[in-house]
Amino acid sequence: HVQLVESGGGSVQTGGFLRLSCAAPALSASSDNRDCMGWFRQTPGKGREGVAAIDHDGSADYTDSVKGRFTISRDNANHTLFLQMNSLKPEDTAMYYCAAKAWSCGALWRSRPTTFPDWGQGTQVTVS
Repeated sequence: HVQLVESGGGSVQTGGFLRLSCAAPALSASSDNRDCMGWFRQTPGKGREGVAAIDHDGSADYTDSVKGRFTISRDNANHTLFLQMNSLKPEDTAMYYCAAKAWSCGALWRSRPTTFPDWGQGTQVTVS
C-alpha cells in the first residue's frame, strides 16, 4: 500500500472555502501509478461517504450534495490530488480522507471505499 498525506483542512464559517491537498511521496519516488484518486469524508458514527473522485485522464465524479461547490483535480506528474471546496455548509463538517487505487474509479466508487487500498490519515474540516 501507498501512504497518502492530506493537508489543508481547518475551521471556516458557512460560505467559506478550503483547498485540500493529498500527496503520495512514495509514488513520486517510483514508476508506480494510481489511476483513480478520490476524497471520502466521515463523521462520528457513520461510514465513509464518497465525495469526489477523478481518473488519471481527468474524468471526475461527485456526490450530489457537493456538485457545483467542490472541484477535484490532480497533478499526475507530481502524484498530487486536490479538492477545492467553495460555499461550504455546516453539513460538510467531517474528517476528509484521500484514497487511491491502481485501476479506474468505475461507476460504484462512492459506495465501495474498501476497493481503495491506499488511504491517508485524514484532515478535519469544520464549518460553523
